[in-house]
Amino acid sequence: MWSYKNPVQIIFGKGAFASLSELIAGRSYALITYPDKSFAEIAAELSAKAGDALLTINDVVPNPDTSLLNEQSARFKQLVKKPEVIVALGGGSVIDSAKVFAAASGDFNKVLNLLQTGHCDDTPETIPIIAVPTTAGTGSEVTCWATLWSSETQQKFSLALKELYPEIALIDPALTLQKPGDLTLVTALDSLSHSLESIWNINANPVSARFAVAAAKSILRDLPKLLTNLDDLELRTNIAEASLNAGLAFSNTKTAIAHNMSYPLTLGWGIKHGIACSFTLPSVLQSVIGIGGFRENSLKQIFGNDLAKGADDLTSFLKSVGVGHRFADHQISPSSFQDIINEAFKGDRGKNFVGLEGKLKEAARQRGMV
Repeated sequence: MWSYKNPVQIIFGKGAFASLSELIAGRSYALITYPDKSFAEIAAELSAKAGDALLTINDVVPNPDTSLLNEQSARFKQLVKKPEVIVALGGGSVIDSAKVFAAASGDFNKVLNLLQTGHCDDTPETIPIIAVPTTAGTGSEVTCWATLWSSETQQKFSLALKELYPEIALIDPALTLQKPGDLTLVTALDSLSHSLESIWNINANPVSARFAVAAAKSILRDLPKLLTNLDDLELRTNIAEASLNAGLAFSNTKTAIAHNMSYPLTLGWGIKHGIACSFTLPSVLQSVIGIGGFRENSLKQIFGNDLAKGADDLTSFLKSVGVGHRFADHQISPSSFQDIINEAFKGDRGKNFVGLEGKLKEAARQRGMV
């Protein structure tokens, strides 16, 4: 028995951004975005059509930190009235921040208490979100969780509430044009990890697997070509759709062991998330050979019937886009591996993994990851 659900209305296509003012539909709104000039220009275009935002938060940073989120959330409390909708215009950090603001409604302590205790006294009164991603990677526009970080305590948190599914995901691949190659790479690799992690997952189902297969095949085929031609709108569209499909896949499964290994790599070594959660994928793939069922069939649809060769091909793919598969390639001491993987299997995402700890450690050694 299995089920699949995703309540987000999806609007996808070149020029889709032009419909944003209609989707706001006269409601008062808060705008969450980045401080860059290009985002200010897009915000001005929106303001001309939909009116001024009640509040603009444009100091979002990558890997949103709890201390900054606390200060930003308090700005909502200063408003005379609460906005009727939040527009999140940017990458995953913007959309995740918007989800925090939607849940906090001016009081970040409510969110922090939920993160620390895992308990919510009552159903939060969240603010609806229209998510407008400008990168192709996180899939946050179709999930109900947000990733938060604490630099003070060296922790990663996941805010998960079904009320935080965005009302609408407005995906215009043209907004991803002009994004630099390094950002294009790390976001797409995050999507690749989302797709594969949703397959070797105890929560996988045939519908999520079909989304995952479509996403992974597209990224493996199109990302190297896109990195050599960043202005190709067709390739941008393919990768944006792949990111969406990966989001629809792991929106029902969450991620698994590669992500749980990635969090200390980002916190402790500053490795960008998309790299940290992807360079271990060949070893994870090799470790799940023989799991059987629709999960293994899905992996074979991506990599061919010989999954050992598929792991080699995945290593070659990563190398072709400049990503090494070894800890040493990322200036991480191989001696850290045991502690990282031991802790990863204890975490929630690690518990989603269908594979075995011993097999993963052996695959990592065989493949020279450590």
